[in-house]
Parts: sequence; structure tokens; C-alpha cells
Amino acid sequence: MTKPAEDTIAVRIAKVLAERIIAGTIEPGSRLRQDHIAAEFETSHVPVREAFRRLEAQGLAISEPRRGVRVASFDLSEVKEVAAMRAALEVLALRHAAPHLTAAILDKAEQARRDCDAATDVRAWEEANRRFHRILVAPCGMKRLLATIDDLHAASARFLFSAWRSEWESRTDHDHRAILSALRNGDLETAIATLARHAQWIGERPVRTASGATREAFAIVG
Repeated sequence: MTKPAEDTIAVRIAKVLAERIIAGTIEPGSRLRQDHIAAEFETSHVPVREAFRRLEAQGLAISEPRRGVRVASFDLSEVKEVAAMRAALEVLALRHAAPHLTAAILDKAEQARRDCDAATDVRAWEEANRRFHRILVAPCGMKRLLATIDDLHAASARFLFSAWRSEWESRTDHDHRAILSALRNGDLETAIATLARHAQWIGERPVRTASGATREAFAIVG
């Protein structure tokens, strides 16, 4: 009788921890302490261990023998991999979505583009940017493909929040404008070529860690 309750608690713990990891509140390499998390959520170790397994399945945590569980780190090669996957899959989705893109849908994408350009902090920019991309590919109707793209955007958000926690400046995304303009003009190939390049735009900046050290951080900013 306790199994469903434990599963529900595990899902909640995994969701909260995943949000913290993606947001950068818990830094890459940080140890996830089972006792502390169990105490925070007022539960036993059983759902915490299940939550850890869920985080491992998402690529957000790593279990090491005799060292416990820690937040997965990432390097430039992983950022490039996610960027390449996003480019390939979003292009595929856009090809299938294009016949179903109405003027109303493109108007929604235009509003997301404006929100993106007007964003004054990294969280607002990421939300608007993700919304822009999702609006354009959603009409493809391919649920598995869209779910995979959503996972890749979550990974992109983690890279982004790790690199840009502050000092974000409003910017005009010319690629977004070019993609929308091409789609409105019926030029799908130009829209696809721009999207493929755009999704692989990687930024780099130095970041100070909690310990006071400095590391180079990379993020997909397209």
C-alpha cells in the first residue's frame, strides 16, 4: 500500500532537484546528500534513492561507487552534442510542421520573438526562446520527436543558467526574425538553414563558482 505513495514522493523530489540542477542552484559536481534530502522532504531514504535514479536517467546525476551521488558535470563536447541534436531534430520537426503553420501560429511566434528580445534576465529570455522554438515545431504533431526536443531544450537551459546567472543584456535575435520572415514568404529552405545554424550558436564566458574559483562556461544561446 505504501508503494504508490513512495513513487509519488520520489517523483516530486526528482522534479524539485531537477529544477534546482537546471537552474544552477545546485552546481555541477555537487554531492547530493541522501540524509539531507530525506530530512528536507520529511521522508525515508527509499523515495530519495528512487529520485536519484530518475535524475541519473535524465543525465542530471551520476552515482559513483563509495562516493555517493553527485550532480553531473558537463563540458564543451556535451554542449556541442546537444546543439547538434537540437539542430537536426528541430529541422526535421519544422519540415513536418511547415504545411500546418498558419498566420495565427506565426503571429504567436512573433510575440515570443518580441518577448525574447525584450527579456532583461536570463530566465525570461530562456522561457521566451523556448516558447518561440516550440510554437514553430509543435504543428508537426510528432509526439516522440517533440518530447525529445523538449528534453534537449531542458539541457540547453541547464547550460545557459550555469553560464549566465547574471549580467544578462537585452539583445535582438536576428535569426528569429529571419526564420519568421522566410516562413511568412514560403521560403522553407532558408528558414531551415537559418534554424540549423541558429540552434548551434554556442557562447562562452568565465563564471565564478561557490568556492571562489573561476571556470569557463559554455551555453547554447540560440
